[in-house]
Amino acid sequence: MNKAIIAPSILSADFSRLGEECKNVLNAGAQWIHFDVMDNHFVPNLTIGPMVLKSLRDHGIEAPIDVHLMVQPVDELITSFAKAGASYISFHPEASKDVQASIQLIHDQGCKAGLAINPDTNLSVLDTVIKDLELVLIMSVYPGFGGQSFIESSLDKIIQVRQRLDDVNSPARLEVDGGIKESNIGAVARAGADTFVAGSAIFGQKDYALIIEEMKHATL
Repeated sequence: MNKAIIAPSILSADFSRLGEECKNVLNAGAQWIHFDVMDNHFVPNLTIGPMVLKSLRDHGIEAPIDVHLMVQPVDELITSFAKAGASYISFHPEASKDVQASIQLIHDQGCKAGLAINPDTNLSVLDTVIKDLELVLIMSVYPGFGGQSFIESSLDKIIQVRQRLDDVNSPARLEVDGGIKESNIGAVARAGADTFVAGSAIFGQKDYALIIEEMKHATL
């Protein structure tokens, strides 16, 4: 199993001082920054674009930035976010005309590729592409808004995806996003996840280091 990674979602950060917020959570022990991109088309909300990511790189953020594209179509923005400095780029299969081609485009742009799985997405979408992925992102809420509660049935899906990854000896990370907090992160880790997106559970706290350390300890 990969070492646990905590990836705070900047959707819950203070955008008036975003660069500082990212540095603070990284200094507090987070390893990645999670970047939620919504287009008010594929999902009913509008968030941030590649210029914001580039500004974080220009501000000195060197940690991996994990971009989750909740947009349709995806390919043009894959290129834009790669050029802006993305490390991982994940997209939803429902938003791509050709999932394999979109994965290849991410790789061609020098980034690691992820596929995002909604609560109602059939895992068969992984059948032909699982060996080409560096990350599988399980959504434990329906995408569109932060602060939602974890969907308990997601644990079964995490178990199933972990088995699929193990069956093909894939080193891909298994990430979970939605309602993650210190009270449930242990169960999510035991189900097989190794990468954990948390928004309000981190950015909503006074002591980032304390909550991140508690989350890491719960995954052991």
